[in-house]
Amino acid sequence: MRGVLIGLGVLAAGFLALAIPLPPPSVPEAPERGGGFGWRQDAFWDELERRYVAARAASCDDGSVAAAVEALSSALRDLPDTIAPRSVHMDTLETSLFTVGALVAACPAALDGYLQVTADLRRVIKRRSRQWRVNDPAVRDRLYRALYGGRAAAEEVMLQHPDRLVPLVTGVDEPSSTPSAVVRGVRIHSGDLLVSRGGYPTSALIARGNDYPGNFSHIALVHVDSATHEVSVIEAHIARGVAIGTAEQYLNDKKLRMMVLRPRADLPQLMADPLLPHRAATLSLQRARTEHIPYDFEMDYDDPQKLFCSEVASSVYRQLGVPLWTGLSTISAEGLRRWLASFGVRHFETQEPSDLEYDPQLVVVAEWRDPESLRRDHIDNATIDAMLEGANRGDKLSFSWYHLPLARAAKAYSWVVRRFGAYGPIPEGMTPTAALRSQAFSARQLRMADDVDGRARTLEAEQGYPPPYWVLLELARAARDQLPATSVPGIDSAVAPVRSP
Repeated sequence: MRGVLIGLGVLAAGFLALAIPLPPPSVPEAPERGGGFGWRQDAFWDELERRYVAARAASCDDGSVAAAVEALSSALRDLPDTIAPRSVHMDTLETSLFTVGALVAACPAALDGYLQVTADLRRVIKRRSRQWRVNDPAVRDRLYRALYGGRAAAEEVMLQHPDRLVPLVTGVDEPSSTPSAVVRGVRIHSGDLLVSRGGYPTSALIARGNDYPGNFSHIALVHVDSATHEVSVIEAHIARGVAIGTAEQYLNDKKLRMMVLRPRADLPQLMADPLLPHRAATLSLQRARTEHIPYDFEMDYDDPQKLFCSEVASSVYRQLGVPLWTGLSTISAEGLRRWLASFGVRHFETQEPSDLEYDPQLVVVAEWRDPESLRRDHIDNATIDAMLEGANRGDKLSFSWYHLPLARAAKAYSWVVRRFGAYGPIPEGMTPTAALRSQAFSARQLRMADDVDGRARTLEAEQGYPPPYWVLLELARAARDQLPATSVPGIDSAVAPVRSP
């Protein structure tokens, strides 16, 4: 009996020793050139909703909405070839885009024409930005307002008529000399970049967690075999590091949206070597086949030994003389930096997936949206935005002390099985504490998102239309304030696998 008690005492002492937390990681300083973007147009959004409600009660038969769409299209066509980012013409165009969108949301007969205008806007702004200095704050603001704002306007309209949501919007079929294949009705070329949004809470955090909150959380690089035209997708997974998959495997992974980007054919580097994108993809494919490349949780885009998703593309293109992300992402908000540091991030001027769209070296070839997932995408965005507001006021991601010994045991197990080529619940390069905080974050986000979903459905039933994004954000703030700021209900397991974005 005494031996049993001694054994139990040793186990208890070991368990308590494993429960001793390490000091919290230091939080790196904010980037010198950072600063969060803010629309600061709450009154305008409210006015748009009032106009929408009024338009719903009026007749759409007089053609006035179609005429407004045509006038908007005409203004876009008349935009000067050379224009300053701060031009009053740009401000007027932006205001008209949102104002006409409110009318189209009430009168869906004009939807196709409006979606064409938003697609044309992206093409025009991308072309104009070739003359702009992308790192200039005024340029960055304008690109964001036009590209992100145009997408947001189009999606608000589509969400009012989900039965008419357009899954595929084509962009510019940029010429390319590299091998190609057709995927989901779009011809993609070797060296193309796939930008996507995963369906997990951490995906939403990556998309929203920078100075210019965006729509995308993941980057992958396409390789097309020149002989077989087989498509391979090279990407960095949190759990496995850099891996190669088929197009089908990539598409079957949980995604809420995708976009194809392609280097411009008239870049000097491509004019000198038209097969450069294929050579970049081949370099990435060969390296992924011949060595294990761990995931880079620090988000250090200058360290080629470990790669996060953006680096998979940027590292090989940079090696061949094309520096992608001409406008680097910045992460300035104190609360967000504190949370990300607790996950292992150390670099807050880096290459965020959403910001690749603003690189003038690239064109948008196509964009897919999942009709069934777009609504959840907006709810997740609103939830994350509200959570990050809470982080800036001091909200913490905590976990029960007795989870830490279990997580450390899970980390040891993960280390052992990794020696045999398998993967455990805690990824290589992630600490047990970071894994627990990631699980805490995910649990809190899912709890809040479900709350917002229920509140939004109730509100829709009462008012007769889905609440727009700014209302979803208010609902998310209410859901956040009803949860304890320093506790995380709903964590099912301290050793649940950490998901890739």
